[in-house]
Amino acid sequence: MMLLPRKNNYDVFDNFFGNDDFFTKREQNFMKTDIIEKKNSYEIAIDLPGFSKENINLSLNNGYLEIHAEIKQEENKEEEKFLHQERFFGECSRKFYIGDTIKEEEIEAQFKEGLLKIEIPIKEEQKEMERKQIEIK
Repeated sequence: MMLLPRKNNYDVFDNFFGNDDFFTKREQNFMKTDIIEKKNSYEIAIDLPGFSKENINLSLNNGYLEIHAEIKQEENKEEEKFLHQERFFGECSRKFYIGDTIKEEEIEAQFKEGLLKIEIPIKEEQKEMERKQIEIK
């Protein structure tokens, strides 16, 4: 769950920290996503700069495509001391509902130069059964 800052005139957290983006400044820069509809598929393109392919996991769970990525912090030598650090270390994830008719083997994914591309086939939705009126006697 992501905490969103309030946008009203007075907020205890904003007042205390003096920063309207206290909770979302870092989170808003990760996993920026574009979803493109093509002729026979949907393409999900996710920015994951600095991540390696080995630390990205895709799974399909009850119709949800789940993407989880992690960057581990390098061991810091005892004699080194950070004066300023902005690089991200940690985990991030997203979920997209793609439906119950898609199988894992139908999804294709590739990761190159910090961009994860996922191709999901477009399937015709199952037609709802024709609704027939039942006469009440």
